[in-house]
Amino acid sequence: MYTQGLDEAPGPDVDESFDPASLLPDDEASAELRFQARIDAEDRIEPTDWMPAEYRRTLIRQIAQHAHSEVIGMQPEGNWITRAPSLRRKAVLIAKVQDEAGHGLYLYGAAETLGVSREELVDQLVSGEVKYSSIFNYPTLTWADMGAVGWLVDGAAIMNQIPLCRCSYGPYARAMVRVCKEESFHQRQGYELMLTLSRGTPQQQAMAQDALNRWWWPAIMMFGPSDADSVHSAKTMRWKIKRFSNDELRQKFVDVTVPQAEYLGLTVPDPDLRFNDETGHYDIGPIDWDEFFAVVRGDGPCNRQRLATRRAAHENGAWVRAAAEAHARKQQERQQSSEPAATGPAAAGQVA
Repeated sequence: MYTQGLDEAPGPDVDESFDPASLLPDDEASAELRFQARIDAEDRIEPTDWMPAEYRRTLIRQIAQHAHSEVIGMQPEGNWITRAPSLRRKAVLIAKVQDEAGHGLYLYGAAETLGVSREELVDQLVSGEVKYSSIFNYPTLTWADMGAVGWLVDGAAIMNQIPLCRCSYGPYARAMVRVCKEESFHQRQGYELMLTLSRGTPQQQAMAQDALNRWWWPAIMMFGPSDADSVHSAKTMRWKIKRFSNDELRQKFVDVTVPQAEYLGLTVPDPDLRFNDETGHYDIGPIDWDEFFAVVRGDGPCNRQRLATRRAAHENGAWVRAAAEAHARKQQERQQSSEPAATGPAAAGQVA
């Protein structure tokens, strides 16, 4: 249901006639006009193409935050691997956590094409310099949270990420194709888990409702501030990094998710929720943006815990990174020592 956007026809091929090297250093205005013309023509920008410095910085910030979110997002789910109620559920959850690690890897790789090192990005995460999605600063209190996270959090992520498959920056767009396919599986797994609970005992039904009560509003906030208060939306949409505004994506999510909750027999925790016959959309109540910005600032329920856990894992893994570097150096030395010495007239000339 969420991967339909992947079937849309790709944009036209990159205009090979555009030569970034032909632009004079002092012709910044002309360069930006030609760059924007490529964006408007649905061309893909590749790492070797000329791009405005602000476009590069914006991409680094967004991709880094996305990658960090995938890495931190393993924690609330990994918390339940040892307590999964069956071998099947354990295997599914392990696979999902492994997928999230892979997503972080793809995205760090995409960010590296913009000239920033993975080490620098990781350092920014563990130091708290760069943020990740606020949704991962909430605790997973019961097994039902594994269903709610898959259904709501991954569902909201898919709604936001499918348009990124058509992002103007090629490496980011290509990475997102696989990410979205896997996130679609995560969302369906979460919904299936919630369906099982909602068809179970009264205690299981109550557990599912409690999880929905706690995760609904944080999931709604995942799309970011309203359009009027969003700092970067206009710019990222002009550059076609984003394709839809925060409020548009939020509305799409609500319209899809409310009927799913009704099918589960669960009640969305919003007394103001109404279907608007005039607009054909659901209207929701006011969002508590004070809570959102408090979590973003670091005052959420699990902010300190998440960073401390990530920092400890990074420090404990230092010996692995050192061993990998030592092994790479040894392999390189062996390769160099096994290379045959140059012979013939050319070699003699070099010696002379």
